[in-house]
Amino acid sequence: MPADSPSPPHGRVVPGAFVPHPLLRNPHLQTLATLLRPAPQVRFRVERLELPDGDFVDLGWCQPRQPAPSAPLAVLLHGLTGGFESKYARGLARELLSRGWRCVLLQFRGAGAEPNRLPRFYHHGETGDLRELLAELRRREPGTKLYAVGWSLGANVLLKYLGESGDATPLAGGAAACPPFSLRECAERLDRGFARVYQADLLRTLKRGFARKFAAMPVPPGVDAAAALSARSFVEFDDAATAPLHGFVDAQDYYRRASCGRFLRGVGRPVLVVHAADDPFMVPHIVPAAEQLSPHVTLELCAHGGHVGFVAAGAGLRPRYWLEMRLAAHLEQLHGTRE
Repeated sequence: MPADSPSPPHGRVVPGAFVPHPLLRNPHLQTLATLLRPAPQVRFRVERLELPDGDFVDLGWCQPRQPAPSAPLAVLLHGLTGGFESKYARGLARELLSRGWRCVLLQFRGAGAEPNRLPRFYHHGETGDLRELLAELRRREPGTKLYAVGWSLGANVLLKYLGESGDATPLAGGAAACPPFSLRECAERLDRGFARVYQADLLRTLKRGFARKFAAMPVPPGVDAAAALSARSFVEFDDAATAPLHGFVDAQDYYRRASCGRFLRGVGRPVLVVHAADDPFMVPHIVPAAEQLSPHVTLELCAHGGHVGFVAAGAGLRPRYWLEMRLAAHLEQLHGTRE
């Protein structure tokens, strides 16, 4: 497009090029295969970032042995119950390191081994801690190009933040993988069929974190600890714990206000969204149309891939983790256009 051509009035939805491994065409196999992969070897240097409200988040830093002075920095945002051990984040970090990038993984408030200090956790709509981290990075390194990548919950946080911020962000761009565009429909989908296996596993981890935290401090008024610990669905847990802990009326209010889909028109930086039409955490009708996207958003919709799966076939049918290569290539392309 010529430089003086007007921007299109909305974003783009384009077909993805991902071809699944011939033995892993089922979306559940895609999802489980990436969970069962060997952990990519990445060494994080952990830094504790103190927050203005008296709480903290932990940061995992990694960089090449001899980073170039102009090396860009990618901020990585993990998914629900993730953290420094998340294999998808480690895989992308390793790929970016091989390309000369630096990375910092934001381990969300309360996601680590040590409980955070305040009676609250991270959640899909919490963008304040990302905002604080980006401001700190800009203070420390005013000349560094900053990008961000999120997966699942982290993708929702990133897209919501970008939609809230418009042009007022230090990020030069980013990427989001498998965001839950509408949390209500995703919660309902995870309470049906085989997807309930994923829900049960995630709920077990959330309940352990809840019990550990409130063994050491009083349960705040309005939070129903018994109902949270006995919850059999995300809706029940979010009604009992997530919503009252974070100022929402109930689970439905939380889902409505936190879903990234309603913020996509406000995104002011180039961002690639990679999504699979067969994602077992979601339903097809929540995937936004081009008219619902900012001109800065490209939604790459793949027919297959599962949830944060995207396992292709390499040489000898060895697993090839296409998603991290696609995200890294996108960041490289963005950075190249902004040099």
